[in-house]
Amino acid sequence: MYAALWRALPGPTWVRAVLCLLLAALVVWLCFEVVFPWLADLMPFNDQTVEPAG
Repeated sequence: MYAALWRALPGPTWVRAVLCLLLAALVVWLCFEVVFPWLADLMPFNDQTVEPAG
């Protein structure tokens, strides 16, 4: 998979490396800004209900 991505990117090696770093940063940013907040609402351990004693 990574070899196919590397071959699909244009330019010499240093341009490909910069593009790979930019793509990786974009994926991380999308995960933190979109995916993780959406997923947090679906997680059951975020329910902060406390039953009264007695």
